Amino acid sequence: MFSQRKTMRFTTDCSAEIIRLKDAFQAAEAVIIGAGAGLSTAAGFTYSGERFEKYFSDFIEKYGFTDMYSGGFYPFETPEEHWSYWSRYIYCNRYTDADNGVYKRLWELVRDKDYFVLTTNVDHRFQKAGFDKKRLFYTQGDYGLFQCSEPCHDETYDNEEQICRMYREQENMRIPSELVPKCPECGKPMTMNLRADDSFVQDKGWYEAAAQYEDFLRTRGNSRILFLELGVGYNTPGIIKYPFWKMTAKNPNAVYACINYGEAFCPDEIAGQAICLNADIAGVIENLR
Repeated sequence: MFSQRKTMRFTTDCSAEIIRLKDAFQAAEAVIIGAGAGLSTAAGFTYSGERFEKYFSDFIEKYGFTDMYSGGFYPFETPEEHWSYWSRYIYCNRYTDADNGVYKRLWELVRDKDYFVLTTNVDHRFQKAGFDKKRLFYTQGDYGLFQCSEPCHDETYDNEEQICRMYREQENMRIPSELVPKCPECGKPMTMNLRADDSFVQDKGWYEAAAQYEDFLRTRGNSRILFLELGVGYNTPGIIKYPFWKMTAKNPNAVYACINYGEAFCPDEIAGQAICLNADIAGVIENLR
């Protein structure tokens, strides 16, 4: 549908584009937020540097890991060491309150609007900031859920209590063996409910959220919709970016807004309906407020 040549819209006058975005926001009858990893980065959830060193100094010393993400792929020899790493990973990214206020300010911006959130993030930050659970669709899973690694059934399990115990009780980069999670149905190892391959469990909650999103899109039709894309890169463009482009092209009343350092662009076909800001997400949200 779209040409391969993209319109790069790096702004020389961000203030003018922010004014356009303010106008589009005020005129919008509905706002659909598409959030990627860049939004959590803007909120302070970085996977390297000081936060990484704070929680993983011993793993850095032993294995030479350079960031949390790459360390998560390491084939640890024992499940006790594997869950020592992952319990820290989940604890600091799911159960701590390191948000610098970006998510809260975003909620304050949209709370009185007709909104919905589609996100590939798995850190639960939207609900922690006050967003309505019925207006959220986490497409790629949740750090706060376990699933069977097989999987032998389509259920997920809240992991907060067990993860926090793993985090508190581990020693020498190992958790107690009795804390290694096992599937309550088949006894095989549990794993995180994160979409990595075709073993990802789409549970009842996932399907309910998908239906709520589809219903939101259907009932808003060709109204004045602002598709607000925040920090979405090219790891999974088929979930947020490409559908937002297509829906904007089909709706002459829609506006597509993309805020992302280095990747703020759109196809030529929707350039007249687009606002692309190569700028800091936190700063733009604060300006909108």
